[in-house]
Amino acid sequence: MAGLAESWPFGAWSGPVWSDPGGCGRRHSRGKEVQLSSVVKPERKQFPARAFLLAGVALALASCQAIVPPDMQESAFRPSAKPVTVDNVTANNKLAELARAQHPRILATYGGEYSDPKLERMVAKVIGSLTTVSANPTQNYRITILNSPNVNAFALPGGYLYITRGLLALANDSSELAAVVAHEMGHVTANHGLQRQRLEAEEGLATKVVSDVLGDSPTAKAALIRGKLRLAQFSRNQELEADVIGIRSVGEAGYDPYAASRFLQSMSAYTDFRSVSGATDASLDFLATHPNTPQRIELALRHARQFGQPGTGTRDRDSYLAGIDGLLYGDTPDEGYVRGNNFLHPKLGISFSVPDGFMIDNSAAAVTATGPGDMAVRFDGVSLDPNRSLSDYIRSGWVAGLETDSVRETTINGSPAATARARAEGWQFDVTVIRAGSQVYRLLTAAPAASTSLDSVARAVGGSFRVLTQAEKDALKPLRIRVVTVRPGQTMGMLAAQMVGVDRKLDLFRVLNALAPGATLSAGDKVKIVTDR
Repeated sequence: MAGLAESWPFGAWSGPVWSDPGGCGRRHSRGKEVQLSSVVKPERKQFPARAFLLAGVALALASCQAIVPPDMQESAFRPSAKPVTVDNVTANNKLAELARAQHPRILATYGGEYSDPKLERMVAKVIGSLTTVSANPTQNYRITILNSPNVNAFALPGGYLYITRGLLALANDSSELAAVVAHEMGHVTANHGLQRQRLEAEEGLATKVVSDVLGDSPTAKAALIRGKLRLAQFSRNQELEADVIGIRSVGEAGYDPYAASRFLQSMSAYTDFRSVSGATDASLDFLATHPNTPQRIELALRHARQFGQPGTGTRDRDSYLAGIDGLLYGDTPDEGYVRGNNFLHPKLGISFSVPDGFMIDNSAAAVTATGPGDMAVRFDGVSLDPNRSLSDYIRSGWVAGLETDSVRETTINGSPAATARARAEGWQFDVTVIRAGSQVYRLLTAAPAASTSLDSVARAVGGSFRVLTQAEKDALKPLRIRVVTVRPGQTMGMLAAQMVGVDRKLDLFRVLNALAPGATLSAGDKVKIVTDR
């Protein structure tokens, strides 16, 4: 939780949804926030994977005569297949300007940039290999590693490429990273963003015409459905085209062309794991905007076979694992940590817990938890005049459907607090506000109107809130990926048991290391674990 929101809307967050023109990434605006931490990440210059200079070509027709060497063949006089023209140079500049405008929004959504020189050198090496075989050698690429645990990569027109540290934690070798990046470079090379914008504009105009002319008739509805299907098929075709471009680039660069199919399977396993664990925001993940089907994996295998049988090309696993060793995993200290049923924030110095059966999601705007019976909890905070009473604050108008006679002042684990009840649109709410230091924190528990569990859950959550001691804050460390070497006699279970701060350790160990059921380890193998050491 990087910031604490000013208001509780009792419902879905309002605000615009921004989609990158390539259709590969998605941003959700989550409303205005108040930053409680004074820690501000300094702006850091981003590194280019490889810079290409555009050279203008001028053709001077100064006279009707030309001096031609006698050995020059007529076949040499052919137009360039990739001419540099004023039109495509200026178009590229315009696309880059559009991407630059979106760049700050992407950083805000995905936690800013992740700075690690060792990791950046490894990524730059992989991407540098790909640019040597790029179908568009005049394209500049600007690579940003995003400080997000979500597994995602996407591209903007103009050569802006983004990779999350969550994706880097999931990949297992350089060829898999190359496969993901080459796919995104394929979107840029094929101008998919521009094509999608154009089609969306055409479909938008067609929708307006249909609505104006045919109204709400069955014919109109059928036409609108056809338009949506065209867009969906168009997006799918773009993904498949980017797959082909990417696999071809990976193979030509000397990497294992089967890496694309392997990583698609790893992401599928990761999605299945997270659907049970409830970790992170799925809308920010790669598979939220990239279709992942067995047919797509089979197509990736088919294209890879054009380069040879499995074993073709290099994976460069040791170099990759060395690059990600020490990579931050999960939440950052500025966002606080989720440890099982507990949320602990070393910067703010507070913690609270949720009952068994609840899953905590720590997003940029707030901490939320969902549980049985459609119950939900939200934690955030505000800055408040220290002379203002908490009961007066609850009555100040920010709570919709407040039952004013339910407001009570109390104390929770030594901190001044106030509680109240509210009802709105078929839901009942418990509102608990707690003053700790110079801040006021809010715990809001929601349940369907017919639920009988609201009071017990709200009291358990509110009663768990406390201020951490200095020793407790000092003891909290972020989780990191650590690469370890398997020793003789060690099993997967023994290695998984070394992990801390995560649930379902053995399942996560298998997912992180792409180990299928029945797979075994040998002494000397290198594997990834998650630990705070």
